Amino acid sequence: MPRLQDVKDDVIHLRSAGVDLGKRFLLACVRVPSTKRAGSWSLETERFGTTTVEVRRLLAWLLDHQVEVVVMEATSDYWRGVYYLLQPHLNLMLVNPAHLKGIRGRKTDPSDAAFLARAGASGMVMASFVPQRDIRELRDLTRRRTELVRAAGWESQRLEKELEDTGMKLSAVLSDITGVSGRAILEALISGERDPSRLADLTRGKARNKIPALVNALDGQFTDHHAFMVRHYLDEIDRWKNVIAAFDSRIAQLLADRERDMAVLQTIPGIGRLGAEIIIAETGGDMAQFASAHHLASWIGVCPGQNESAGVTKSGRTRPGNSNLKRLLGIAAMVAIKKKDSPLTSRSQ
Repeated sequence: MPRLQDVKDDVIHLRSAGVDLGKRFLLACVRVPSTKRAGSWSLETERFGTTTVEVRRLLAWLLDHQVEVVVMEATSDYWRGVYYLLQPHLNLMLVNPAHLKGIRGRKTDPSDAAFLARAGASGMVMASFVPQRDIRELRDLTRRRTELVRAAGWESQRLEKELEDTGMKLSAVLSDITGVSGRAILEALISGERDPSRLADLTRGKARNKIPALVNALDGQFTDHHAFMVRHYLDEIDRWKNVIAAFDSRIAQLLADRERDMAVLQTIPGIGRLGAEIIIAETGGDMAQFASAHHLASWIGVCPGQNESAGVTKSGRTRPGNSNLKRLLGIAAMVAIKKKDSPLTSRSQ
């Protein structure tokens, strides 16, 4: 007959705390051994504001209770100010809310805080990676630069749509209508030139091989309204480019002492300087925080989940992961495959 055993939950931290965050206030729950009954726990819940003064009061309250670990969810961006102030003084764990989904009995804020305290005490949750301040600042810059590049791309798309309204097919001949040749043609159109042959003759370099096609593509109805709108889009593109250049300069300053790491990363097929900057910004440039390459791939979200039941392996979804790195690696893989001398190309053949 099977032997019956009494099993108790392992307790890693005797004194733990959970913090449930909101925009205007937060609830903290401290879980400590009961002084009245052995093997049981006492819970004390307190409400605090989210201003710096109130967070300092929270810090003093937690230190007074001598908690060994504090667990909080990464709720929106509300966790940032609280985490940054508490982290130097306490053993703090920031937990991904997705890891806590599906757990029953969490219907109110106090119970959320109590659950987080219990989860921290028993080691049920794992802390998310929160980089140091210099890496956080670098992240802000690289992520904002990605948004700026995207915004500049949207302006180029709007410019192309405006040209389609004229009946001209410039983008069908020139891959980059804001390049040297395309820009020369657009500036001439704004200035009043309408002759397709003269416009096509403004091209530079290899684009001159496309002059016959450009003569046909530039036959359209370009009005004063189109000139006004094209001028606007070109000015917007220039403005975004200037802002992006300022971000490039700032990022280069912060990475001045990591040029060796940058050079090593750029030896990876498909990874250029911009990609190397993003990799350092997102990972911190320190792989010690990841137990293995498999853990890193899982954190990024580039490997499928594991779903096995009764010896049958089923399809597993890829977790969201780090969208910035996932996007970069996807682009880098496509670039590497297109290169004839790429290791990825030879491996896929």
